[in-house]
Amino acid sequence: MYPLIKLKANQRGVIRALRGGHRFIARMASLGFTPGAVVTMTRNDGFGPVIVSVRGTRVALGRGEANRVLIVTPQGGHLD
Repeated sequence: MYPLIKLKANQRGVIRALRGGHRFIARMASLGFTPGAVVTMTRNDGFGPVIVSVRGTRVALGRGEANRVLIVTPQGGHLD
């Protein structure tokens, strides 16, 4: 598993788990970040917020938040 923050633009991942307390997990679930959901990184400049697409919606996440969303790649490949 990798943190979502590791994805580069146009890379996809499947959410496996969320690390955090009840409030964080509830907030992320309300935005569509649930296990099994496919996410596509839209923008990751290496600083500032990242923009991802999940369940047909674009969402901006802080880097700390994106670091707590754990993903796997769709084909089980490695991220460079």
